[in-house]
Amino acid sequence: MEAIFAKSIVKDFGEVRALDGVSIGIEPGELFFLLGGSGCGKTTLLRCIAGLEKPTSGTIFFEGEDVTALPTHKREAAMVFQSYALWPHMTVGQNIAFGLEERKVPRHEIDERVKEALRMVQMPGFEERGIDQMSGGQQQRVSLARALVVKPKCLLLDEPLSNLDAQLRLEMRSEIRRIVKENGLTGVYVTHDQSEALSMADRLAVMDHGHVKQVGAPEEVYRNPASTYVASFIGETNLLRATVKGKGEGDLFLVDTEAGEFSGRVTVKDWMPGEGDEVFVSVRPEAIRITEAGEGRQGEIEETTYLGDVIQYRVKTRDGVKVDASEMNPHRVLAQGTGVTFDLQPEDVVILRE
Repeated sequence: MEAIFAKSIVKDFGEVRALDGVSIGIEPGELFFLLGGSGCGKTTLLRCIAGLEKPTSGTIFFEGEDVTALPTHKREAAMVFQSYALWPHMTVGQNIAFGLEERKVPRHEIDERVKEALRMVQMPGFEERGIDQMSGGQQQRVSLARALVVKPKCLLLDEPLSNLDAQLRLEMRSEIRRIVKENGLTGVYVTHDQSEALSMADRLAVMDHGHVKQVGAPEEVYRNPASTYVASFIGETNLLRATVKGKGEGDLFLVDTEAGEFSGRVTVKDWMPGEGDEVFVSVRPEAIRITEAGEGRQGEIEETTYLGDVIQYRVKTRDGVKVDASEMNPHRVLAQGTGVTFDLQPEDVVILRE
């Protein structure tokens, strides 16, 4: 049985439909990400799951129980907000204890649970520290401790790392995943940061304009995008217009693209392109191998960005199309204007219909 199941959720704000019949199931102990650009509906869905918004229609289930009409504190879920929402006039311990006091938990139990929550976030002994004496990363840990102290079954996180600097974000990624896994929690995490989702999620849902475009493990969504939107949102990609020339070997198809003719594979279920069909091709920059060439060149280097561990090339094809390619651990740098050809493996060429 799913820990959380959102069934056919519709949410309207006046004439604006933020969620349009969204259904998502989240397994117990899973760290599940809702990912998408601004206005895609991810935060609205999280707030419906939390009980902070009431769906216009549809049902929210926690372990098979309909909780759609239940208030937040009766859902055995805790929320961690983007702004941390800590009270600056209270100590760390007082902030963490607040939810327990509202639930009329005995004082001696509150003290023990506050200490336990601080140990979970690796901040033992910080009970008397003032909030204004804490770094951003420490404040985020206090916010997590305040959520954990009520012993929720589900931890809901709304872009919790967006206010931290780059190094702290990297540290807190592994910390949040550790907390979720060590405490057997089901986590639902909203972000627009694809690197957070790819590095932390067990599974993720890519959303756009109130719809779920694809659900799957990070590697599945990255390698097998179901649409051009998903391919371009998750990671970097080259999207090329193409025409299907016919069937290739096995499950492959031959396509004539703006950058040349290649063999590729289809990732969309229940769809097979026909000869002459106009399609799109998605190719990740790291999948492209470029070789210096004179005659028979497919393009020439227009721009080079050397970053030490990786070099990024922008190639202009003979038809004027720009193609991005990258190379890890580069041993040479091709100069601007160098003629090149592309080398692609069929499994790295994804054929999409939209």
